[in-house]
Amino acid sequence: MMTGGVVAVMMTGMLTGCNGASGLQSSNDSTETSQVSSSDDATATSANTTNENTEIKLATDSDTSTADANAITLKDGEDITIDKAGDYIITGSATNSTIYVEAGDEDEVNITLAGATITNDVAPCIYVKSADKVIINTSDTESTLTVSGTFEADGDTNLDAVIFSKDDLDIEGSGTLNITSSDNAISCKDTLTVNSGTLNINCSGSALEAHDEIEITDGTINVESCNDGLHAEDSDDDTIGAILISGGTINITAADDAIHATTTLQIDGGDLTLNGAECLEGTVITVNDGNVNINASDDGINAAAKSGSYTPSFEMNGGNVTISMGAGDTDGVDSNGNITINGGTLDITGQSTFDYDGTAAYNGGTIIENGTETNSISNQQFGGQGGGMMGGQGGMMGDQGGMMNEQGEMPGPRMNGDRTPPERPAEFNDENAE
Repeated sequence: MMTGGVVAVMMTGMLTGCNGASGLQSSNDSTETSQVSSSDDATATSANTTNENTEIKLATDSDTSTADANAITLKDGEDITIDKAGDYIITGSATNSTIYVEAGDEDEVNITLAGATITNDVAPCIYVKSADKVIINTSDTESTLTVSGTFEADGDTNLDAVIFSKDDLDIEGSGTLNITSSDNAISCKDTLTVNSGTLNINCSGSALEAHDEIEITDGTINVESCNDGLHAEDSDDDTIGAILISGGTINITAADDAIHATTTLQIDGGDLTLNGAECLEGTVITVNDGNVNINASDDGINAAAKSGSYTPSFEMNGGNVTISMGAGDTDGVDSNGNITINGGTLDITGQSTFDYDGTAAYNGGTIIENGTETNSISNQQFGGQGGGMMGGQGGMMGDQGGMMNEQGEMPGPRMNGDRTPPERPAEFNDENAE
């Protein structure tokens, strides 16, 4: 991407957890390589990049501790390449500069953004090409990453995010990371995890995107503008693309889906405020705990046949869900399969509160429809298909979707924390009604 050069600095005995060399390269017209081999208190300096021992709080697998780390100062027009496991502290400001990670398949790389600012035209600010896992630590500072133009591809790789990772990516720390993007904010082709810190995101694509899974355990995520907020999908494999939220504070304003999963979308805790066309969308949606406030112009919750491996269903076992949706062909909870309410409080305001094509079971909890508490799950039929009291697939007495199965048994609830979706019946209609 860059017209400038690359600086390579090779160091040994750098710090705990960095067992080998770290590479950086820089030059205007030619490549210059500076190699330094020294003791644990070594420092290395090139014309444009400074690397020195710095004592700072770093996120580790155990409690946050103080450690010596390799410090790198950003410079305009220079790329940084990290090729070994270890801890790297990024400071300074730069335009058109990318941090590349090209480490080994078993290497864990910890990048601490300590008040760093990168503003690029067409390339990611951080690009993970290879590693076992990369941890981006916000430390206790505020950093800002921006890409303002149209992303340029890297060969066959369609780069589309300010932070783009081909491997597992963790976000954590006690600081703040601001991301502005002309497309996606963070894209991960593996598993993306947010454990702590504050993310402020403004983008035109997806705020957080992953192929395999998105996991949110804690932290604060504020998405001011986006197409989708959280989006987990692999267009080549509909058996993956899950989202698990167990804590944190999430505020999303989306043009389309606030949260979208291909397979399972499970909420075990946290405080969520979601504004979008549809706010929770996935094949199997489960709420076990937490507080979810939904304001949707279309369906509030949509359990659709995104994956051919699972039966579409919405299940609520605990927590509090409040839904307000727009007028017209909209539903509070729309399931192309089943709806099961076992606990918690579900408060829906709108014309059509429930629409389902399979079975509905109320086993406990509180349901409030337009201000009135009820102990039944209605089927409004304004949206969706095949719903009705006597419908072929979804009616109370339908051929495929009655309240009881062929053995005369009611479908049983899943316990909190059990993320195994129900088996998909062979005869289930795969048609996906948005």
